[in-house]
Amino acid sequence: MIVNLETERLVLRPFDEGDVEAYHRIMSDLETNRFLPWYPTKSLDEARTMMHERAPGDGGLRYAICLKDDLVPIGYVHVSGSDNHDFGYGLRHEFWHRGIVTEASLAVVDQLRKDGLAYITATHDVNNPRSGAVMRKLGMHYCYSYEEQWQPKNIPVVFRLYQRNFDGVDRVWRKYWEQYENHFIEKIEERP
Repeated sequence: MIVNLETERLVLRPFDEGDVEAYHRIMSDLETNRFLPWYPTKSLDEARTMMHERAPGDGGLRYAICLKDDLVPIGYVHVSGSDNHDFGYGLRHEFWHRGIVTEASLAVVDQLRKDGLAYITATHDVNNPRSGAVMRKLGMHYCYSYEEQWQPKNIPVVFRLYQRNFDGVDRVWRKYWEQYENHFIEKIEERP
């Protein structure tokens, strides 16, 4: 069960039916969704469908990022329940460059660690290095890069995979390395 989290500026909570309009503002934001595989939503109905489809039914978690002053979602943090424990985030572009995603993600990462999750992974498009900077601020480390034909946009994208192990085991989640023929290791500066 998802527990609400609080930080200095934020409340992280599950999305609910009353959040459809706010969810649509996040998912229709062209800048927010530029580096994500799906197309931006075009209507409230489309957003409602997406919100329900992306609800964490696989044992994962999905938090709405809300500012404390109004509790309206402006972004999200999620972790999948699948074997990659994929960690991701999105934020309406007018709230970028304020440390909000990092603040929210650090709270979720701390909760995941307390809950006993062994590790998380995350990927970012090489053309979105700011996302990689957030991953490094979360204590994640670069593992490898791979090229994927991204769907439904049907474009080739090179992704960088990052990982953080919480349990002290030295492991790398290798599925994408094994799945995609074009994979390689780049020289990445590891500073946050």
